[in-house]
Amino acid sequence: MSSETHFKGWLKPGPVPPGAHLPIEVPAEETLDAISGHFRIFQLRKGHRFSTDDVLTAWYGTAWAPSASRVLDLGSGIGSVGMIAAWRLPGARFVTVEAQEDSVRLARKSAAYNGLHGRYDIRHADFRDDHALAADERFDLVLASPPYFPPGAGIEGDHPQKVACRFELRGDVGDYARVAAGHLQPGGFFACVFPEERREWLELAVHRAGLTVVRRRPVIFREGEPPLVGLFGMMPAGDLPAVMRSRTWVEPPLVIRASDGSVHPEYAAVKLSVGFPP
Repeated sequence: MSSETHFKGWLKPGPVPPGAHLPIEVPAEETLDAISGHFRIFQLRKGHRFSTDDVLTAWYGTAWAPSASRVLDLGSGIGSVGMIAAWRLPGARFVTVEAQEDSVRLARKSAAYNGLHGRYDIRHADFRDDHALAADERFDLVLASPPYFPPGAGIEGDHPQKVACRFELRGDVGDYARVAAGHLQPGGFFACVFPEERREWLELAVHRAGLTVVRRRPVIFREGEPPLVGLFGMMPAGDLPAVMRSRTWVEPPLVIRASDGSVHPEYAAVKLSVGFPP
């Protein structure tokens, strides 16, 4: 049987990562999907699945910290943000922290399939707990796709994995910013995605953590509509010249789809840069 029958995503899976064994038996409740180049990711059919937001977070962080050698992914879920970043930064070492057991199990399967042994440390923990990260661990780049809404702010969904990814059950963006600030190297960069409608809350939270939003980029999902989320790049305020501590460079909006529904040329270039076909 052709190995292609075991994949969802691209028609041709491309090179097989070192250490992977084919054919891959995928349980009925899971899928094995293309994510970056020859990397694949295990996901639950009815659980949380990786999204455009994850792709953008990994792209934005690695675009502005292209020489990062130590990367931390907070609330890493099934590993989508971290694994895209690992594909983009082949020489970097990663630590990811995730509290949901099922998500950690899937992430470990994906890391093993993608041949990430030796440079990808997946920790099953709540990143807010002191034991999740050693006090002296420092990173050049921290990535996060925090939950967007307080509990009760909307329809929670039909699967516990989805609920924890959408709602602030284990901390909010302020907790992400606080932990990121405590583990960034001098000059390090923290990148995350967050709703535009809650941008003022993010800005307040990161200021309290001692960070400055040095740049942000609104994301428009369909041309002509207002931005729904934004990409935010932050650095420790103490590392910055005084003139930069209260200023944010606002980049032009990134458009995902043109008004006719086709993929916008710039987002096609983003996808190509993280190993997706445009």
